[in-house]
Amino acid sequence: MEENIAESFEQKLEKLNELLAKLNDENLNLQDSVNLYKDGIDLVKEASEILENAKLNIKEFGEING
Repeated sequence: MEENIAESFEQKLEKLNELLAKLNDENLNLQDSVNLYKDGIDLVKEASEILENAKLNIKEFGEING
């Protein structure tokens, strides 16, 4: 299960990198830029949730085995 979480997190980071590359395109119009920005914010939130859940899992594991 943890592998799936890590893969999902890594996939979100990869998508964020792709969005950043697209946002750096000087030929991108304003509306597309705004849409990509919104998509990026959503991905950051999702990745943050995954990371927070992983931290909680590690903390719980440490408490159980500590």
